[in-house]
Amino acid sequence: MVSPSPEQPVNPQNPSADAVARTVARHPRPLGGDTQRSAGASRLELTSLVINNREEPINHLRIQRKPDWLRARVPGGEGYERLKSIIDEHKLHTVCQEASCPNMGECWGRGTATIMILGDICTRACGFCNIKTGKPATLDLDEPRRVAASLKLMKLKHVVITSVNRDELSDGGANIWAETVRRVHDACPEMSVEILVGDFQGDEKAIQTVCDARPEIISHNMETVRRMHAAVRPQAKYERSLAVLQQFKASGLVTKTGIMLGIGEHDNEVLELLSDVRTASDADIITIGQYLQPTRNHLPIDRWVHPDQFAMFRVEALARGFKVCESGPLVRSSYHAEEQAAMLSGAAKDTHDNMNVLIAKGRATRQ
Repeated sequence: MVSPSPEQPVNPQNPSADAVARTVARHPRPLGGDTQRSAGASRLELTSLVINNREEPINHLRIQRKPDWLRARVPGGEGYERLKSIIDEHKLHTVCQEASCPNMGECWGRGTATIMILGDICTRACGFCNIKTGKPATLDLDEPRRVAASLKLMKLKHVVITSVNRDELSDGGANIWAETVRRVHDACPEMSVEILVGDFQGDEKAIQTVCDARPEIISHNMETVRRMHAAVRPQAKYERSLAVLQQFKASGLVTKTGIMLGIGEHDNEVLELLSDVRTASDADIITIGQYLQPTRNHLPIDRWVHPDQFAMFRVEALARGFKVCESGPLVRSSYHAEEQAAMLSGAAKDTHDNMNVLIAKGRATRQ
């Protein structure tokens, strides 16, 4: 008697009809499409067996309604339209649009925006960020000129420029960064320049290329506490980001960083981060804001942090030596003096005044 021959290996690129039939028999559900699509009535109800040791539900399956203190202004108005037309005409990208910033209506209405250079496709895939991930197009060498030309039309006192990560480039885009800062300084001598950069994979030469362009404020965001980095910033490192901030400060620049709350961190870990940043880099400025889940495919919100808690973190940051701390639910890393001038009072007025001092210091150093 001849033993039956074993099944031949299945080519995953061209499976046979029999192979497909066997797969469907083992897994009777729709293949492809929405993974949450119904595959028929449930045969077993497990809801009562789900273990949850929190008093409140975690926002995993849907983006829940925001609390009252997180209401943002809807984009529109004359100032918004004017700025949008300039950005569109010069074919620029803004992090306001790409990252779905909740403050876009407010900021664009006053004629301020955060310009994003090096394209609109990032080589990294951070769990919180709404900017597209993939392989970027060819490098646009004309971008620094267009950015400077558009900012000259905007006639601002202060601008924030950021970028996607370009890890596929040998310098991470550092030379484009430096050229952009220099051109903006030349075209807009009265405008102070604040830049928010990545970590350049720790390349000290690339980082120094950017520092040597002498922006008035240079920023790199820590984003989250040490424990959360593997989930939130899988292609970044906590210690490497601290080293980047340290090199900024060693170059004699006004140094800034930012973090977000509500993504799974604990309060004591936030305080530890504040101390780590000050010890490592003596950074001048920190921003602290609420994480907002852009889509269902992004990391879920763990908690809504109350404004009183943000106020506590501001006190703790200033006590550790930060000269400026913007801390509140809608605060983002691009919050700066010019954006908030029209609405600051009380303790926030001190923030505005301190920021102006630091900007003036940076401008004097460049000149």
